[in-house]
Amino acid sequence: MVGSSPSAAMEILRIHDRNLSGRQVPQVLAAKSLELNRFSLGWSLECNEFWRNLRTLCREELFSSKAISSQACIREKKVKEMLEFIGKMEGKVVRIRDVVSAVVLNMLSNIMVSRDLVNLEDESVHTGEINRILRNISDLASIPNIFDIYPLLAPLDLQRLRKKGMELHQRSSEMWKTIIKDRKENREIVIAPNHQDFLDAIIKKGCPEDQVNLLFQELFIAGTDTSSWVIEWTMAELIRNPRCLKIVEDELATEIKHNSITESHVANLTYLQACIKEALRFYPPVPLLIPHRAVESCQVMTYTIPKDSMILVNLWAIGRDVNYWKDPLEFKPERFLNSSLNFKGNDFEFITFGSGRRICPGLTMASMHVSLIIASLIHFFDWSLPHGKDPKDLDMTEKFSIDMVKEEPRVLIPKTKF
Repeated sequence: MVGSSPSAAMEILRIHDRNLSGRQVPQVLAAKSLELNRFSLGWSLECNEFWRNLRTLCREELFSSKAISSQACIREKKVKEMLEFIGKMEGKVVRIRDVVSAVVLNMLSNIMVSRDLVNLEDESVHTGEINRILRNISDLASIPNIFDIYPLLAPLDLQRLRKKGMELHQRSSEMWKTIIKDRKENREIVIAPNHQDFLDAIIKKGCPEDQVNLLFQELFIAGTDTSSWVIEWTMAELIRNPRCLKIVEDELATEIKHNSITESHVANLTYLQACIKEALRFYPPVPLLIPHRAVESCQVMTYTIPKDSMILVNLWAIGRDVNYWKDPLEFKPERFLNSSLNFKGNDFEFITFGSGRRICPGLTMASMHVSLIIASLIHFFDWSLPHGKDPKDLDMTEKFSIDMVKEEPRVLIPKTKF
């Protein structure tokens, strides 16, 4: 079943949320294993007690208002490092996707394990081991797999996708195991007595190693990919629309009285926030949301949904529905000015991060990452295309993937403003 309208999305994600809150797990993912699935946050088969406890732990330690506030200094520090790096690249071609992906990854890693996982100065940052593993897992889940349709044949694994998925999971687990072992052996040296990160919290909880490995894999993939794609699409649209870019620049110049952007500024950047919302409408990070599964048979609108059916919500279609959006194929941030629409799960024409039990728990953190990085990129640099190309000629082709990725990574040339 595919819901492609706000009313259908409401039926699926609110009215029948309980019956349709299961997960349809792709064969290639480690979470398909029943032994590992009980440790999964994003792909747990059902919203059971173990899943609720895990979600509560993540909310308290990572996504609560208190936690988000305490993380501000980390995000601001990583953005400062990004600006210094881009400043050294003035006049040279920069792959925006690689830079922001590395910055978001380091934001998350410092929040979770108090260390950088990638080095911006490394020319192979986009081909580094961790980026390669996380991206390959996402890419693998995007490949059409006949055994997701005919699960009884899954043990045959004729496409060898399951084998590749488990190999990637093993490589990811080895990386986290090394970090966990190092923390347990050197905790007093690595972490200040008055500081506790997410790894400390889950070690104290006595979480099994397999749970930590899978949880870290899921959080880093979801947290890094989603934010990075939103930033890249928003920057691309702003560069293609000089009028919108000029309004954002003027807003930043008015609000930022000095050469340092902090998270306290973000809430006051109303036009920038409108631009980000418009990019989210146009390019939802996960166009079909993560597949739901019917845990019980139920009646949805005029349809009977059998138990274990796969349910998708087509955010891509909802965001382009002419019945809800005027000129839906045009980038018009003004539609969100003086509007109460938000992506917190109650406005079903704009549910970028889902709704109901399975709503993305990290939407507030992601919003902070995206806003702070885009504001900094625009405030401190002018951007142009290589070889003097016209911004209107930007290639906006989408790649076939489980998430909304540009087919070709955006390359731009920065010029320092100050």
